[in-house]
Amino acid sequence: MALETAFLSSGLPEDAGVPTATAMAAAVRSQGAEPAFVGVIRGKPIVGVDEEGLERLASSGRKLSTRDLPLSAASGEDGGTTVAATLFLAHRAGLDIVATGGIGGVHAGAARDESADLSELSRTPVTLVCSGAKAILDLPATIERLETLGVTVVGYGTDELPAFWSGESGLRLTRRVDDPGQAAAVAREARALGLPGAVVVCVPPPPAEALSRGESEHAVAHALEEAGTLGIAGADLTPFLLARIVEITDGRSLRANRALLANNAAVAAQIAVAGDR
Repeated sequence: MALETAFLSSGLPEDAGVPTATAMAAAVRSQGAEPAFVGVIRGKPIVGVDEEGLERLASSGRKLSTRDLPLSAASGEDGGTTVAATLFLAHRAGLDIVATGGIGGVHAGAARDESADLSELSRTPVTLVCSGAKAILDLPATIERLETLGVTVVGYGTDELPAFWSGESGLRLTRRVDDPGQAAAVAREARALGLPGAVVVCVPPPPAEALSRGESEHAVAHALEEAGTLGIAGADLTPFLLARIVEITDGRSLRANRALLANNAAVAAQIAVAGDR
């Protein structure tokens, strides 16, 4: 099963990236599956990045979406792959289970910014395990956009869309599954029907590390206000917000982020094993 690596190059502090990747790999193997980190090393897309490669990605400071892959190949650069690029490369390599933290989505604002993750989810037939969309996004618009794109979204042991660090968003999901076998069955039927897009399995963060909805929303609002004051936008916005929210929450969002990455990897591995039975 595949794991994205943008968290290594831009989502987490450099000293937290590789230890988190190690914990994710251990979580996958503990469930009887084999992890394959997806990234770009010296311009070459790799499905199965080794430990040395993970170190390179953690120090690269660059995340690559699908559109960036030919550019990175031409320049020979390193980069962690976003959800979009990871889905594309994993599917090309024949892997149909992917784990990540949270997907990109729709940013609020007059000039609407939409992550390439959404369009890639609509056209790549894999199963993606995540903790919903990143809480810095317009979550109602993101879930509506997924519906418009025909992407199957289910809660894993929850009726509510997780909001990354928080298990609560106030947005009800129409369907849920409660164990790996049920999730694997949904994925199997999606492939049998020939649906072109992904099945998104939304897993709440571990309760012991999760932020409350109130704390998460307060931190996001505060960080967004600061970004607006400083004029930070575009590709610089998400890294700024994630780093600032770590500060606002005294590190609790970072602990939740690391915990949900390992937990999502374990759940994805369980689904992969259940699908092979």
